[in-house]
Amino acid sequence: MKALTDGSRSLFAAVGGWRTVAELFVSRVLFLIAYLITGEVLVSALVAVCGVAVFAVVRIFTARKYWQATGALFMVGLSALLAGSTGEGINFYLPDIVRNLGAATVLLVSMLVRWPLIGLLIGAARGEGVSWRRDRVRRRRYQACTAVFLAKFIIAPSVMAPLYLAGQVVALGIAATLLGTPAIAVCVYCCWRILRTRTSLVTRADEN
Repeated sequence: MKALTDGSRSLFAAVGGWRTVAELFVSRVLFLIAYLITGEVLVSALVAVCGVAVFAVVRIFTARKYWQATGALFMVGLSALLAGSTGEGINFYLPDIVRNLGAATVLLVSMLVRWPLIGLLIGAARGEGVSWRRDRVRRRRYQACTAVFLAKFIIAPSVMAPLYLAGQVVALGIAATLLGTPAIAVCVYCCWRILRTRTSLVTRADEN
């Protein structure tokens, strides 16, 4: 499990980490704005790709991180290719639906086998490995945090899939934008509150 966790962190870092998440958010916003202005799928896709390409160039020249800089560019390029080749703006957001479903599956499995993914990631980040599994309270907290993210990754495709099938490009773009990075930020905050509450309780218990 430690190797799996380290591998997941390395993969996340390899594709650019949180900076890539932010750039994907920007690409969704750019595509939506361009589509509202022009009504042209190909033009909107190119605007989104060019916007992320600018971020990639800046990251290469400032941080010399070549592979990380191409993470968001590759994913946006895939969305642009799907939309441009089919002429359907909804296909720009198809990878988002697939990614959310994949993430939901991984999170659900981790909860069912009682190895909550958020616990594995936080444990690896803190350098404590899986020692938290010996603490029943912490296991429950990490299960709760994983459940928060699971809810996000279930709600997102549940909202986006019907809009995709209905061909509602603008509504789908708004949903994909709001249920992307902003929703992840909300999940991170909720997890912080869950873990902070636990820490506060322990501190007060020690003081008594």
